Amino acid sequence: MRGRRRQPPLAVVLLALTAALLLAAGWAVTLGQADITVAQVAASAGHRLCTAVLAAAGCPADPLTPVQDAIVWQGRAPRVVAAAAVGAGLGVVGAVMQALTRNPLADPYLLGVSSGASVGAVAVLVLGLTAALPVAAFVGALAALAVTLALATGRGGGLSPVRTVLAGVAVAQAGSAVVSFVIIWSATGDSYREVLSWLMGSLGGTTWSEALLALGATAVVGTVLVAQGRTLDAFTFGDVSAASLGIAVTRARWLLLGAGALLTALLVAVAGSIGFVGLVVPHAVRLVAGSRHHRLLPVAALAGAIFLLVADTAARSLFEPRELPVGVLTAAIGAPVFAVLLRRKAGTA
Repeated sequence: MRGRRRQPPLAVVLLALTAALLLAAGWAVTLGQADITVAQVAASAGHRLCTAVLAAAGCPADPLTPVQDAIVWQGRAPRVVAAAAVGAGLGVVGAVMQALTRNPLADPYLLGVSSGASVGAVAVLVLGLTAALPVAAFVGALAALAVTLALATGRGGGLSPVRTVLAGVAVAQAGSAVVSFVIIWSATGDSYREVLSWLMGSLGGTTWSEALLALGATAVVGTVLVAQGRTLDAFTFGDVSAASLGIAVTRARWLLLGAGALLTALLVAVAGSIGFVGLVVPHAVRLVAGSRHHRLLPVAALAGAIFLLVADTAARSLFEPRELPVGVLTAAIGAPVFAVLLRRKAGTA
């Protein structure tokens, strides 16, 4: 009989992942055709902080040229922040959805949010209204969420895992059909390429406002979800067990599903539909974090941030000056990793 795997202290895991995230961020900011070093970026950041506090009195000069400054602080830095925030959010929401539905294949897009966002995004891209894309995607995601919850809600306002999954699948398929119809009949030339890029996920052109919005939403909602760790632990054993522990099952499920779905809607509006992050990351981090959600969720957030940041950096740099949609790389990495995890579970079953 195999002994139970001893889990490392949570503080050690979080510290190691935080260090890895900072290293990945430094690598991402400096990688590219422009010759910029980590030391230059650090000195430039110090210059900006100093001038913000002391109004340039006695501050060292910025080592970056105006062109380099624009590349780092208007191009790469917001993209790095957005990638980390989106990855963290998807990692956390994926773990929450898997607990609420007791379905190991659940991911943040379970409630049809991604398909709804895709309908809104494709509509404005085909019409040439690119500036309205985030708003249209968010509105489409909220509409899909409302339809899914309306279909899944039973008498008395309850949300069963089975009904929720089936309603999400139905809404997702309907949204996919609408997107396919619009692409076939309306998308041509540049709009067709923009649609495909968005559908596969892309962080190109991310602004500071979008990056900070994703970061703030992930921080707030992630904190709420981590605080509900005990409730999520109870849900993994079923609604009856959760109720026996004094949890208001219906109210808790509505709160957790709603918070996770709203965060997902916002992240999809910023970055498009990026697959496999919310599916693979929770399974991968259970190897070191275990299944208790007060440990699992923070680790999933940091691991998701690292995973998406590395994937996005590779997507924009592997074939410069051309750029791959980041969803292509997350799928290419996530699919074999998920297969390995399945084999490990089969071997220990």
